Amino acid sequence: QINKMFGTVVVGVGIAGLARIRDLMNPMPSSPSEHLKLLGFVSRRSFGSINEAKQISLEDALRSKEVHAAFISTENRSHEETIRMFLEAGKHVLVEYPMALSAKAAHELWEMAEQKDKVLHVEHIELLTEEYKQLKKEVAGKDLVKGTLHFTGHVLDEKKAGFPAFSGIARLTWLIDLFGDLTVTSATREEQKDKNYSRMTVHFQTANKKPLTWIEERGPGMRREKKINFCFTSGCLENFPQAPRSAVGLFMQDQNLFAKKLLGQLSKEELAAEKWRILRCLDLAEAIQQHCEQPEKICS
Repeated sequence: QINKMFGTVVVGVGIAGLARIRDLMNPMPSSPSEHLKLLGFVSRRSFGSINEAKQISLEDALRSKEVHAAFISTENRSHEETIRMFLEAGKHVLVEYPMALSAKAAHELWEMAEQKDKVLHVEHIELLTEEYKQLKKEVAGKDLVKGTLHFTGHVLDEKKAGFPAFSGIARLTWLIDLFGDLTVTSATREEQKDKNYSRMTVHFQTANKKPLTWIEERGPGMRREKKINFCFTSGCLENFPQAPRSAVGLFMQDQNLFAKKLLGQLSKEELAAEKWRILRCLDLAEAIQQHCEQPEKICS
């Protein structure tokens, strides 16, 4: 494994795809990423090349014996199909969150990766930010009484991005990672289509029956921002702890994590915990969507 190189392609060249190309071409010295070699990128648009990376067809990427892994950075809606194609072709896969827009698809893809003995890695850079790492330290060992996480952001095209519980799964991932398993007690969604406005409100209970609320709100001109209010027996946390800037970019940290998996450097326990978290969040996202899409119960 020491000298093993993994030929890699990037599929989709939006913001994330371009960051992936940049990081694959400039791996951190002496990091696991040095074992990844960018062979090209796949896009529906025609570029020819980007920063010396050459464009190749999807067919070539799937067929080539040189390609061992694919980085999938397409719109959310097409993640599932693209993952399936590369797994079927016997390639390892790194995909931006959410890995799929239904829990059933996610479980099937994970099973397929295990059967084929391939790494299926879902990017969760939201857990790698210094802001989050500090928050997690701050929350550790405290007893939650109740809490709220409120996200605002610009409008997303739901046809491409999926239902807000899936497109916003980064927030759900935070809550599960901070407070352990959750169950959905209720979820509703308010939409003003003419104003392009949407607000999803989800109520959870922790394993200790404590209430947590997640609000995902999007509309024109809304700043991308997270607000927290976590109350513990010892007091409330309403602002993010001060955090230094990380020396290593988030996509690079994620890429190193993927390379570690390819090199077999993560323990079974770490992999199992991560699998549980990812699939659990997708199951919850689906439960939330079902709650929101139920017709209003009319109480007389």
